[in-house]
Amino acid sequence: MNSAKNSPGRTPSARSIPVIQRVIAILWPSFLVAGLATAVFFTVFDPLDLAALINRPDSSRTGIYSVGFFLFWILTVTSCALSCYFQRPCQRD
Repeated sequence: MNSAKNSPGRTPSARSIPVIQRVIAILWPSFLVAGLATAVFFTVFDPLDLAALINRPDSSRTGIYSVGFFLFWILTVTSCALSCYFQRPCQRD
């Protein structure tokens, strides 16, 4: 009795992978890329200049860094999630 789960050369189906593992597979890489993007972006642009540009001169550097990080994280989570979604095979009629 050789099931699809145990046969060599077969990848586990999406249903056999726990939900938390699938969520972490999206969140962790996007977290790392968002951290790198934040570091690169704020190496080039000063947060206080950006605050003045958007009419928020009372904002702190840390606040601007935080908002920037979360914006980059949202962008990369979306990208990772769409990559995982489009990786699935199409349903054929």
